[in-house]
Amino acid sequence: MKRIVAFVLVVLVSFGIMGIFTPGLLNGTKLGLDLKGGVEILYEAHPLTEGGTVTKESLTRTAMSLEQRANRNGVAEPEVTTEGKNRIRLKIAVSTGETAKERDEAIQKIRDLMKRPAELQFRSSVGCENGEYCNVELYGSDFKEGAAKVELGDLNSYMVRIEVKDKQKLSDVSTKLVKQNLAIFLDEDLISAPEVQQPLTDGTAVITGQNSRQEAQDLADIINLGALPLKLTEKYTQSVGATLGQQALHDTLFAGALASVLILVFMVVMYRLPGFVGSLCLIVFVWMLLGVLYLMNATLTLPGIAAFVLGVGIAVDANIITAERIMEELRSGKSIASSLRAGAKNSFRTIIDAHLTSAIAGFVLLFMGHGIVKSFAVVFLWSIAVNILTNVFLPRYLLNLLVKSSYFSKPKYYNVKESEINAL
Repeated sequence: MKRIVAFVLVVLVSFGIMGIFTPGLLNGTKLGLDLKGGVEILYEAHPLTEGGTVTKESLTRTAMSLEQRANRNGVAEPEVTTEGKNRIRLKIAVSTGETAKERDEAIQKIRDLMKRPAELQFRSSVGCENGEYCNVELYGSDFKEGAAKVELGDLNSYMVRIEVKDKQKLSDVSTKLVKQNLAIFLDEDLISAPEVQQPLTDGTAVITGQNSRQEAQDLADIINLGALPLKLTEKYTQSVGATLGQQALHDTLFAGALASVLILVFMVVMYRLPGFVGSLCLIVFVWMLLGVLYLMNATLTLPGIAAFVLGVGIAVDANIITAERIMEELRSGKSIASSLRAGAKNSFRTIIDAHLTSAIAGFVLLFMGHGIVKSFAVVFLWSIAVNILTNVFLPRYLLNLLVKSSYFSKPKYYNVKESEINAL
């Protein structure tokens, strides 16, 4: 009886938590451009200085700058692509409001945010209150393009060496700020605040204190990004309707709910007790995956929904494999408890191998794909991780509670007939 009570408590607590937090999860889930609609902007890049050129590298880095700026300002999953020699196309999901005025204001806000170049500033606290960095000493345009490089210093430490265009300007600034911090800001975000150790008279500076090569490389990329001599001109801006209209989205959600109910009914009818437990775990799986996406502040797109549905299919397979193995063990004449142990053990390696091969494919898509392919890969990989917790370990724990309670010791509870056992 204690095990039955424990089972009921686990189920009630789980569904109680889901009932409390589900409305917040659904309301807090961001929808992508294909589900929500938004803005599409085409930019043309030009050099900031006369005689400058737009290179493929500078165009790519400027596109990265747009994407990073959108992410830092909470814009839902931007899609940024380069076109030709000097064009960048930006698609952003955004709530455009109900009225024409609200829609125009939302679009204008996005345009104002995205069109300006990445603004890199080196600031000091000279003349500032409360230790703030309010005094701009150097701008990104004061540095040579691509001049920030990672080097290996003493004791295998990593540092970033940068080079300026005007040696005298750097010398004057560094002389004034010896033993003071010169903070690095990108778009008003504090990136680093190194201390000036001595006057810098040769036109170069070294930034130390990075804990890893990746940290140093990230800092170098930020400085190079802020030093890009490119400005953006809008060629056109337009509102983008959702690929799935509101009614189509509702129909899709209804179809998904109906399919889920049919799957749960199938599990219970075909596998009885293991199917019932598996159905409970599938519901927990869906809720936990939604929770993971919410905590990641991820944006749900059509590829993400496809990965979500695929994850549900994999979760169903995991439960079916376990239930089938338990049935096989029962037909061989073993007891309920022995069949559960053997079935769980024999199915575990099969399920894990299937998940590992799926995860390998997901990681390939994640590291080699771009845009919507990465969106699919992220949701797919998280679905695999959550699936292992909720549809491999959780069903075994719940079934153990029920089997050891001695209330479910008949083969019929596992869809195995007595005649099938005797025949073997």
